[in-house]
Amino acid sequence: MKLSEAVARNPFVRLDAPASVDFLSGEHIAIVGPNGAGKSLLVEMLTGKYLLREGSLEYDFRPAPTNYAYKNIKYITFRDTYGTSDFYYCYQMRWNQTEQDDVPEVADFLDAIPEGALRDRLFALFDIEPMLRKKVVHLSSGELRKMELAHVLSSSPRILIMDNPFIGLDAAVRRQLYELLDELSRTSDLQIVLVLSMMEDVPDFITHVIPVDGCRVGEKMPLHSYREKCEKEDAARRAAEEALFASLEKRIAELPYKNENYVSEEIISFNKVNISYGERTILKDLDWTVRRGDVWALRGENGSGKSTLLSLVCADNPQSYACDISLFGRKRGSGESIWEIKKHIGYVSPEMHRAYMKDMPAIEIVASGLFDTIGLYLRPHPDSLAVCEWWMDIFGIASLRDKSFMQLSSGEQRLCLLARAFVKDPELLILDEPLHGLDTFNRRRVKRVIEAFCRRKDKTLIMVTHYSEELPATITNTLVLKKN
Repeated sequence: MKLSEAVARNPFVRLDAPASVDFLSGEHIAIVGPNGAGKSLLVEMLTGKYLLREGSLEYDFRPAPTNYAYKNIKYITFRDTYGTSDFYYCYQMRWNQTEQDDVPEVADFLDAIPEGALRDRLFALFDIEPMLRKKVVHLSSGELRKMELAHVLSSSPRILIMDNPFIGLDAAVRRQLYELLDELSRTSDLQIVLVLSMMEDVPDFITHVIPVDGCRVGEKMPLHSYREKCEKEDAARRAAEEALFASLEKRIAELPYKNENYVSEEIISFNKVNISYGERTILKDLDWTVRRGDVWALRGENGSGKSTLLSLVCADNPQSYACDISLFGRKRGSGESIWEIKKHIGYVSPEMHRAYMKDMPAIEIVASGLFDTIGLYLRPHPDSLAVCEWWMDIFGIASLRDKSFMQLSSGEQRLCLLARAFVKDPELLILDEPLHGLDTFNRRRVKRVIEAFCRRKDKTLIMVTHYSEELPATITNTLVLKKN
């Protein structure tokens, strides 16, 4: 595959300089750069999605029997699992308890995988067998990720392009996927291309790196040379970052407090909570109490019930009315509305990100957090818009204020949704994999912002992550869920 002096025809998806890259036989490539650098624009030119105004794109998929790109290149992004329209459907239906005949099962999506050693290996790697009897809408985000990867890896592409393939997977599955890709890189004709935001995520089986920054494509270089370059630059960058992060922490510490919170020492109280979908038990006899000011880490392997638990806290799961659950000192079903609960919660998750595809200015996405809506249906007061701009500045995306959410990179979108979660200065902050897709600098920035927010009086946090190093230093408690 070779791109020569390429310029996209559409000016809205055009890099700032002509792009030239070549992927030679035997090479495994990492395309690496910060959020908003233009990595996805490059990949979509390589896959032929964007027609060229200038330059050329050449393919040579030998020994594949055909030279068609759509047959030989598979490209996975974190939003892809079983089709964009199905993602909206999944988001709407995830907590629907009605077992309808037309709700697809996992087996419906994986039946196309041919019998054989590869199928057996993929099913074992991703623990697919227990998932086959589930409705797709009942899968956790991590299980959806496993299903997606198993389906694509089974299609035997000539080039496999994966955008941040390890996010959303627990530590054991990340390690096993790494080993599988390593083996495929050595024993097959498959060329692996990873699109990554962090140098630390580049696996050892990668041979070359293509850096992308400022919507410009750099020269391809050997992995060892790229790592040496990054190590030198990182030492100098950290000193400058520290001054910025300290100023952000000071600004957050000086925020005024609102007097709109529930008067309750117990934010969450679960008493012998049981949740089941059909014959499958997700949560069993769960006792859990979260007190005002607690900072919780919620841990557990994929499919252990973390998303289900959060749906109970966010008042999105109808089974909560059959359980002994109190939120902010009030028992569920005692007369409070969902919206009375949500106005005290700031929330972000991979499911929200996948479903929140709105072609509207970034500032309006952030402002929708004031009303707990998907989209903006009321015009905020100018003072409220000023608050939105303040939080966008805290997360480093103030310059994106008027840019369409759909034109942002996935990392910039995540920062926008984080600002949305913080904008109403919530009493309870629920962050489900908040650093997904962020580059090294933005991960450090967001982690420091979370820590500063949690140091404020009476602020409560529940954070889900599969990476221990992402947890804020202010963590006070940990809840680990096990698969039932």
